[in-house]
Amino acid sequence: MNSSTTVRTARLRTLRVAAAALTAAASLTLTACSGADAADAKPASHSDTAKAAVAAGGAGSSAGLAASDAQASAGAKTSAGADAKADAKTGAAGKQSGSAHAAHGGRAASPVRTQRLADGISTAKIYQLGEQHYRAKIVARGAVLATMETKGHDDGLDANDMFVTLTLDGQVHSWMGGGHQGPGTFTLAGGWTAKVTKLGELRYRAQIIGHDGVAATLETNQHDVGLDANGINIVLSSGGVISAHE
Repeated sequence: MNSSTTVRTARLRTLRVAAAALTAAASLTLTACSGADAADAKPASHSDTAKAAVAAGGAGSSAGLAASDAQASAGAKTSAGADAKADAKTGAAGKQSGSAHAAHGGRAASPVRTQRLADGISTAKIYQLGEQHYRAKIVARGAVLATMETKGHDDGLDANDMFVTLTLDGQVHSWMGGGHQGPGTFTLAGGWTAKVTKLGELRYRAQIIGHDGVAATLETNQHDVGLDANGINIVLSSGGVISAHE
């Protein structure tokens, strides 16, 4: 082989090596670019997705908490308003009730009048409790001896042979003596006849009889009773004693 041929062959080899080197370099460049593009195009990782969800969830939670706080605040205000109204109504009702009790108590606390009784020692303090509802305290030497009260009917008392009646209109009548011990039939003041029968211990019944038959009936049950019979005051005691006075 001559020298020119040798030189030519060497140049070809150099060119091939250079071409191979260029091809390899181009391949590496394409691979690197492809990898970069793939990295840019790949979907978000679980970590990135979780971060985005947390961020979104955090914003939603903040909004939800704000809404919940607003509702709770509104509910608290509403509840407070309702409680305040209820307390106000209760207070008003309490004041009205208290006023009613005070008025009733004040009315009953002071007697409408005081009246001297037939024995010359005792007095009756008369209180009005309501319509046709009266109470009389029989007082002697500062002590209350007995209490009488009308509850839909007249009342009566035998106080050691002093007889007292309290009528539905608050009138008090008293007299001394004139009692009849039952059982029996007795003529009373005003032309009345009383038929007294014993029903049991401290229990007596008296039929008040007039021209037209039985006009009224008195009955004791461990408590004296009284009656205003057309202006004639009658008392029947729990011991069976009956007395009348015009």
